[in-house]
Amino acid sequence: MNYLRMLRTPHAFRVLSASWIGRLPSSMAAVTIPLALRHAGAGYAFIGAAAACFAISAAVGAPVLGRAVDRIGQTRVLAATTVLAAAGFVLIALAPAQHPTVLLGAVLAGAFTPPLEPCLRVLWPDIFAQEELENVYAVDSAAQELVFVAGPLAVSLCLAIAAPITALWVQAALSVLGVLVFATAAPSRRWRPSPHDRHWLGPLRNLGLIIVLLAPSGAGMSIGTLNVLSVSYAEQHRVPGGAPMLLAVFSLASLAGVLGYGAIRWTIQPRTRLLVSVGGLLIGWLLLTLVPPPVPMFAVLLLTGMFLAPTLASVWLLIGMLAPAGTTTEAFAWLVTLFAAGNSMGAALVGVVLTHASTHWAAACGVFGVTGCLLLLGLGYRRLAPPAPDRVAQSSATGQAG
Repeated sequence: MNYLRMLRTPHAFRVLSASWIGRLPSSMAAVTIPLALRHAGAGYAFIGAAAACFAISAAVGAPVLGRAVDRIGQTRVLAATTVLAAAGFVLIALAPAQHPTVLLGAVLAGAFTPPLEPCLRVLWPDIFAQEELENVYAVDSAAQELVFVAGPLAVSLCLAIAAPITALWVQAALSVLGVLVFATAAPSRRWRPSPHDRHWLGPLRNLGLIIVLLAPSGAGMSIGTLNVLSVSYAEQHRVPGGAPMLLAVFSLASLAGVLGYGAIRWTIQPRTRLLVSVGGLLIGWLLLTLVPPPVPMFAVLLLTGMFLAPTLASVWLLIGMLAPAGTTTEAFAWLVTLFAAGNSMGAALVGVVLTHASTHWAAACGVFGVTGCLLLLGLGYRRLAPPAPDRVAQSSATGQAG
C-alpha cells in the first residue's frame, strides 16, 4: 500500500495529525515541568517529586481512561480529559512556586492525559481494510517516533523566544487543539463501543494478550537505558550535538526501519515478525555494550534503531487480533502504561549502574531488558497465534458506525 495513498484516504490524515499534535504535550512534559520549576527556584528534590507525580499519574490513568472509552465512547472521554489535562499545565504555569498547586497540576495533567494514542489505534480498522492495517500501523509507528523528536524541539523553540513557563501554556493549547480536531472527525464521532460481556479484568483475561503487553516493557527498558546512557557517553566522548544527537540518530533509524517494514508484503505471521524484530534489537544492544568510539557508535545506533518501531508495529497488530471484543482501547492503553514503566525502570537501573560501574555494564541493562522481551515472546509463542477469521473480525473491528 502506497503511504501517500494511505494518507489521502478519507479521515486518515486528519486523525493521524490531530493525534500527533495532541500527544506532543506528553513528550514535552518531561522537559518543561523540570525547567519551569527550576526557573521558579525549586530544588531538585521537589522537581523530581513533581516529575514523578506526572509520570505515575499518567501510567495509572491510561488503562482507566481506556476502559472508559470502551464503555461510553471517545467523544465524552476526550473532551473531559483535555480540559482537565490542560488545567493541570495551567496550574503549574500560574503558580510554579506553590508546591501543593504544582503537585495537583502534575497529577491532573498526568492522570487525565487524553487517550489519543489508543483511540487512534481503534479507529484504524474502521478506516482501512484488514489487509491494509500492517502498513497503517507502520505509518502510525513512524509518526510516534516523530512525536518524541518534535517534543523536545518544540520546547527548545519556546525557550528561544520566551521563559520556560511559556512552554506549559503551549502544551495546554496543543492538547486542546489536537483533541478538538480529533474528536470532531467523523470516525471518532461515529465510533461506538462494541457489544461485549463486561469482565473486571477487561482485556487482561487473554493470556496471549498479556504476553504481548508485558514483553514490550523490556524494549521500553532498553529505551530508558539509552536515554541515560547517551548522556554519560556524550560526557566521555566528543560527540557532535551531544546526547540529543545520539538519540536523534536512533529515532531517525527507527523511522526508516518502520517505513521499510511497512513497504514489504509479508507472508510470515505477525508473531514471527515480532520475534525477528526483537532479535534484531538484541543484536544491536549486544554491540552497544562494546561502547565503541563515536563514528562506529552512530552506526550501531542506526542498526539498533531500525528494529524498534517495527517491533511496536507488530505488537499493535497482535493486540488488535488478540484483545477480547470491546476491550481494544483499554488493551492499547495498557501497552502505553507498561512500556512507560519499562522505560522508567531502565532509566533508574542504568543510573545506579553508572554510579558504581562502567558504561559497558550500563549498556548491559538494555541487553537485559530486550533479552527478557525475547524470552517472554519465545516461551509464549504458541499463545500468540492469530485467532480464527471470525474472531479476527470481531476483535479488530473495535467500533461500530452509529
